Amino acid sequence: MTGTATTPGTTRPSLFAAYGPRVLPLVRQSGILIPFVILFIVLASGNSRFARTANLLNILDQQAALVIIAAAGTFVLISGGIDLSVAAVFALCGAVAARVVQSQPIWVGVVVALLTGLAIGLVNGFVSTVLRINSLIATLAMSFIVAGISNQVVADYGGLIRVFDFPSFNKIAWTRWLGAMTSVWIMLGVVLILGLVLSRSTFGRYTYAVGGNQEAARLAGVRVTAVRIAAFAASGTAAALGGIIYVSRTQTATGVTDNTLTFTVLAGIVVGGTSILGGDGAMWRTVVGVLFIALVGNGFDLYGYDPLYKQITLGVLLLLAVGLDAWTRQRRRS
Repeated sequence: MTGTATTPGTTRPSLFAAYGPRVLPLVRQSGILIPFVILFIVLASGNSRFARTANLLNILDQQAALVIIAAAGTFVLISGGIDLSVAAVFALCGAVAARVVQSQPIWVGVVVALLTGLAIGLVNGFVSTVLRINSLIATLAMSFIVAGISNQVVADYGGLIRVFDFPSFNKIAWTRWLGAMTSVWIMLGVVLILGLVLSRSTFGRYTYAVGGNQEAARLAGVRVTAVRIAAFAASGTAAALGGIIYVSRTQTATGVTDNTLTFTVLAGIVVGGTSILGGDGAMWRTVVGVLFIALVGNGFDLYGYDPLYKQITLGVLLLLAVGLDAWTRQRRRS
């Protein structure tokens, strides 16, 4: 009789000990892709309207602003921060662009709105790094401040600024090129650029280093403060761009802050596999995470399910993603 010999007093390694170190990285790197593909197949096979080109392009068009904001927000989370002000910045900058174009050239409105988002992002970064206020509290407070300013921007227009009479502004999102709206192409361009910065540049490596171990990164010569401020600046600018695209699509700006946007963006980033604690994440996973949530919502719409359950599903997905992140981190430490 043959078998594996074991030394007295020892036990055979568990399955996790044997395969865990190889499986966990695969789970974190491609985990969201598997449920995304499964959900896509289920929706395509269960409803003939889902897989139509018009529906898929419509999903991309509707999610363009969210994907742009989430792409920049990935830098913030990887660097160890969190930005809860994106919805307020989104609303304010859209309103700023709409108000400026009432009397100035279109490009001036776009530039002013982008600079506004950049300035807010820089303030967020300064407060959370130089003043050492927790980024969650700092950006939450900033969201209230920005929301108040946003209401003032639209107050002179009765709370609603219309841009129907400015076709050049509307073309930002409504121009169709190669079958897709301009908003989709803007989204692809931003994701491509930010993805290359995150994965191929020195700044991207520094972002991972700061989120993984801030003190070790500082001792290694990384300018931690500059990296984190730059991440928040990118987030603010992206939120501004998203607001511009949204106002161009709807042709109106209300200045109203929809905090659901903030949590949908964060959910997309985290569901995609970016760690809520920093130091781990990838741009493509964020994009898939946001689109996965979009597919869930589209599925509810196509099947006519109660929208209430959409929010419940989103909450469950977020809890599962955070739980998986905590579990894999604990396993790697052990």
